[in-house]
Amino acid sequence: MNARVDVAAPADLPAIRSLLSGAQLPVEDLDAPADRGFRVVRDGTAVIGAIGLERYGDVGLLRSLVVAPDRRNSGFGAILVQALERDAKSAGVRVLVLLTQTAEAFFRKRGYDVVDRAHAPDDVKASAEFRSLCPASAVCMVKRLH
Repeated sequence: MNARVDVAAPADLPAIRSLLSGAQLPVEDLDAPADRGFRVVRDGTAVIGAIGLERYGDVGLLRSLVVAPDRRNSGFGAILVQALERDAKSAGVRVLVLLTQTAEAFFRKRGYDVVDRAHAPDDVKASAEFRSLCPASAVCMVKRLH
């Protein structure tokens, strides 16, 4: 495995959009001016996974973890989450919040706890992800970064 994690470049957006669309994850706000702080994992030059972070002060919204279908269950998702957590912590993020419909067990293994969506920080609740992009049935999870 010759994988490496990089900060996504503008030229990576089509590959990120394709991966997200293929996984039925939200893409409606990818072109919005807010910085999603995407990181990508590459095998050679090919983007095979991505993860995004929206910052709200010292709280981060983990967005859109995706790995190419033929590369799933190979550790790339864990690599992306570790890189995002490390970068978020070094940037002063103290808490990560996410919504998921399919990856609760994956995130539980990485120290995320389920919380009532109503208890998420107000800034995060005001995000497009919470307001409209993810259904109300999505599980809300948090992790404190130490």
